[in-house]
Amino acid sequence: MKKSAPGQNRKKDYPASDTPRKPQRKARRAAVIDAAAAVFAEKGYHGASTKDIAQRLGIQQGSLYYYFDSKEAALQEVCERGMAAFLDGLKRIAARDSAIDQKIADAVANHLSPLRTIQPYVRVFLRDRSALSKSRRGAIRSMITEYEALLEGILRTAVAAGELPASLDCRMATLALIGMCNAAATWYGRETEAPLERIIQCFSSLAIGGVHRPG
Repeated sequence: MKKSAPGQNRKKDYPASDTPRKPQRKARRAAVIDAAAAVFAEKGYHGASTKDIAQRLGIQQGSLYYYFDSKEAALQEVCERGMAAFLDGLKRIAARDSAIDQKIADAVANHLSPLRTIQPYVRVFLRDRSALSKSRRGAIRSMITEYEALLEGILRTAVAAGELPASLDCRMATLALIGMCNAAATWYGRETEAPLERIIQCFSSLAIGGVHRPG
């Protein structure tokens, strides 16, 4: 009898009580990806295993393959979901008819707020996305490019409108703002006297001050 290839017929790994019904599948899938994000954030992608994810959920290891076909596929989805949180918010900000100072403050808040709501996703995205194979990085790279273009577009529109100086290097300002906000993920939570609201306020002031002429 021909043996099934690895990853095929994985639903047989489920005990009867663990097989999700259709109304529950979406929520169950979200819980599985949440668990993968938490495990990858805690142990690092290379230090984590699908067994760790299954143990966190209290299910059989084979049951995970109902939701993703490999550990790398789980990492890809964690990274895509993490990036989507940044991108969706910035699209709304770019569409608003607001003054540039407000847009920059909103963009900073949008970039930092996920540290409170989906911190494991943010950490995994920033630290572990390079572990993905080239074929799996394409969609994420496209999202990053779109995010950078949106933020740079906000600055360029403000320059064209005279809200920001014509001498501003919008590309460098974009990368500097993203780099500053990304760095917060490496130490957020360790600075006990720096709640997220204070970090957002300080970073917004730095970003706004940095793109305007002094004086």
